[in-house]
Amino acid sequence: MKALVADDDATCRLVLEGLLAETAAVDACEDGRDAVRLALAALAGGVPYDLICIDILMPHMDGLEALQAIRMAEERSGRPRASKVVVVTGSEDVSDIRQAFGQLCDAYLVKPVEARRFFDLLECLCEVEREA
Repeated sequence: MKALVADDDATCRLVLEGLLAETAAVDACEDGRDAVRLALAALAGGVPYDLICIDILMPHMDGLEALQAIRMAEERSGRPRASKVVVVTGSEDVSDIRQAFGQLCDAYLVKPVEARRFFDLLECLCEVEREA
């Protein structure tokens, strides 16, 4: 599996990278613009990310804007929803959740990320096998 973690919080990035390390090749970045750049490059290279974990509040471009740009690029390439996207954020605000799903995310997790819940979600989204 190939994954992208986009979060401006270094600790959260490291936690997610660590959780994914055994099941995925992980790229990471700290802002929305870099997330879009990396996702579009992977898509153009014919090997889109299987999973993108993205925060909402990031510098330069927020996660929802980045998600919208990624989904539009997937549509244009003829590979709609090529990547599963999990919004991982500190916001429990209902309007943020609605907006995230409106931008076509596949799941929404509130920080702090609990390993068990994260792995359960991955099994559902990406059919990842892991040890119990």
